[in-house]
Formats: sequence, C-alpha cells, structure tokens
Amino acid sequence: MIEIAEQLEAIQRTVSRGPIEGGEGVTVLLGRVYDGAVEDVWAALTDPERIRRWFYPVSGDLRAGGKFQLEGNAGGDILACEPPHLLRLTFGGPLSLVELRLSPDGAERTRLELEHTVPIEMARSGAGALYVGPGWDGAFLALALFLQGVVAEDPVAAASSPEAREFTLRSVHIWVSVVEASGTAEPEDIAAAKEMSLAQFAPEQA
Repeated sequence: MIEIAEQLEAIQRTVSRGPIEGGEGVTVLLGRVYDGAVEDVWAALTDPERIRRWFYPVSGDLRAGGKFQLEGNAGGDILACEPPHLLRLTFGGPLSLVELRLSPDGAERTRLELEHTVPIEMARSGAGALYVGPGWDGAFLALALFLQGVVAEDPVAAASSPEAREFTLRSVHIWVSVVEASGTAEPEDIAAAKEMSLAQFAPEQA
C-alpha cells in the first residue's frame, strides 16, 4: 500500500525562470533523499535491466555521446555521464534538457536532484511545469518503491492503479501551488495548464 501523503511530502519541488543559452528558460527542480548508497541508486537509474523494473524498457547506446529510447515514451541524446554522480541528456527533443545529480546523504542514503529545463517558447511560462512535474513525481515514487523492494510485474500498469491515480491527482494540485508560489506565471495561464495537466495525468480523477 502506498503512503500517498508521505510519498508526496518526500519530494521537494521548485519552478523558476531564468537565462539559458540562447534566451530564457523555465526549469523544474525536484529533490528527494532515498535509502541506498549512491552507487546503488545510480545503477537503478542507468542499468537497463533495473530501469525496466520500475520505469520503462530502454534501448540505445547508453553512454556519453550515445542515444537512448524509452519504450512508448521519450528518447534523446546522452550529453554527459559521470558515474555515479551526474547524468545529463535531452528528453523528447533537443531543447528539452534533463540533468540528474546524485550525492551522498550519510553512509547509506542518497540525495537525487532532477532538473528539467526548456526554453520559454516551449513552456510559455512557469505554468509549463504542470506538463512535466506530475510525471516526474510519478517516476520519483516508482524509484522509491523499487529501492524498497516493491517491484511491479508491469510498472506501466502499476502506474494506472487506483492508488497511483490518486497520487497523481494530488501531485497536480501540489504543482499548481508550487507554480503559484514561484510567481512565474499569470493566474489564467496556471488555470489553463492545470486543466490540461489533469486531462493528461489524471483524466479519470479530475
């Protein structure tokens, strides 16, 4: 059974706007501390046999300079890979950049940060965080359960369970609050993005 409130509270979230190469961008930043040494969490994020047990099957040339493809989801280029601390890649397009940073938090705990940045032309405002934030929340949850030894036979199907849908619904509302607090979007933009986010991530719950 998923402790929904506990799992949601374990994730730190921020949304910001700022300069990037070529202009301005919107960045979502998620952070969470996991039980497990850095090397173990790194392996869960980069070993294809482990990735498919909690996320999606992945294929490609999984090294710096190579390409990856998640089955039924995004693909991209691997821009940097520095085990066990840094992974940088494009995600779904050349201007959508994701960086994973891992650092020790004591002997057997690891802090993971995920930073996802896109140009303002793609996000339009900080409200664009609502199109990706709840999805990353779901990934953070799936990774936590996997590291705790909870392995679903079909991770994609598990993400559609009643508990997972409730988690995602609450996640959307949390991200609305994060965007509102960030001052990076107008109320009407947030309202429109919320409606689209609910339709995308929690259509049966909205």
